[in-house]
Amino acid sequence: MGLDEAFECIADVIPGDLKRFQRHIDPVWIDEALEATGTATVRRRRLPADQVVWMVLGMALLRDEAIERVVDSLDLALPGREGLVAKSAIAQARQRLGDEPMAYLFAATAAAWAGKSADRHRWRGLALYGADGTTLRVADTTENRAAFGGQNAGSEKGESGYPLVRILGVMALRSHLLSAVRFADYRTGEVTLAEEIWRELPDDSLTIVDRNFLVADHLTSLAGSGSNRHWLTRAKSTTRLKTVRRLGNRDELVEIELSDQTRRAHPELPPVWQARAITYQRKGFTPSVLLTSLLDAEQYPATELVGLYHERWEIELGYDEIKTHMLARQETIRSKTAQGVRQEIWGIAIAYNLIRLEMERAADEAKVEPTRISFVYALSLVCREWQRANAPRAAYGNIPRDLATLRLNLKRLILPPRRSSRSFPRAVKLKMSNYARKRPASSGAVK
Repeated sequence: MGLDEAFECIADVIPGDLKRFQRHIDPVWIDEALEATGTATVRRRRLPADQVVWMVLGMALLRDEAIERVVDSLDLALPGREGLVAKSAIAQARQRLGDEPMAYLFAATAAAWAGKSADRHRWRGLALYGADGTTLRVADTTENRAAFGGQNAGSEKGESGYPLVRILGVMALRSHLLSAVRFADYRTGEVTLAEEIWRELPDDSLTIVDRNFLVADHLTSLAGSGSNRHWLTRAKSTTRLKTVRRLGNRDELVEIELSDQTRRAHPELPPVWQARAITYQRKGFTPSVLLTSLLDAEQYPATELVGLYHERWEIELGYDEIKTHMLARQETIRSKTAQGVRQEIWGIAIAYNLIRLEMERAADEAKVEPTRISFVYALSLVCREWQRANAPRAAYGNIPRDLATLRLNLKRLILPPRRSSRSFPRAVKLKMSNYARKRPASSGAVK
């Protein structure tokens, strides 16, 4: 049995191989990314630019493999030449590619994938998105520390052990596909990164954010631009609300009083900022107030909005899938230069979306929601197939046995329904060490 024939047996149920991934990414997108950023390969090198793009995606998936092994396992080098690609040639190829083509490719693929996915899983005619920030450790080099910085724990302990990148993502909540990503040095706040990302939200959408994003000029801009774009968040304890009229049980139209500082900074804001306030209380928790631009209480019932707000946690689960499972909880990503870090982060975002795209396809076949598909198991299958796609023919004899095992275990892809009654209050599970941090090395970046 040949490899292609073997995988046809289960192709309609489990995530696919490298060729199917390549079908997801239109080659025209890669060509456009290279042309638009001036990095198209003129001379046919050992690793042309278009193949380096796939190498960066392979780096995101095959975390336990050295980069040269990624190149070998994916058979990316030009055919018809003998010998292995030198490690130095791989580093040079990444430098020639840079990070801009990967950023362009992410934008092109996310626009095609996430919007279509969110459109399929609408709530009362609105596509659901979540926005939130996170951080990612990068290799501790002089260049990375200068470019990205890190936490400052005070004069005694100094800066954090690793430089940190601040990341803000927008995610289609019901499929976990990333629709937009921004990142910068650690000193840049999430709200600052969000200023330009709101413009990328589509019409007829609802974006759910935490109360850190309850910023008057941001949310009025989000709702005021485009058509039928809305937001949902939780009020801060310091938010000053004035009731205008009652819409229902614990459901009111309110005016939000802006602080004097906000008025001085944004004199263009309207004198009255109206929103809808919904008060609710979950068992074991103090009362909370939700604020939203969805003012029609009949079209958008309060009870549904309360349940909907907690879908915001899906973006946190998405970050966990990336950091805990894709990156295998490694202390840092690989790259030792600022450009390499940016390139690698875009590759991780694209690769994550590719996995999630395949998971959505598996969910359709199984007739369940995409969040009912196990990311851990799907990631394992995808990585196994990427490597098996270029396995030597001597390994083909094991494929029928492997496929039989996979068929027996396919049920592991489908997770049981969520238990809404479960509660996991935030808590610190690992205590920080009392030992002094190891100070950064004085040597510069290697690659």
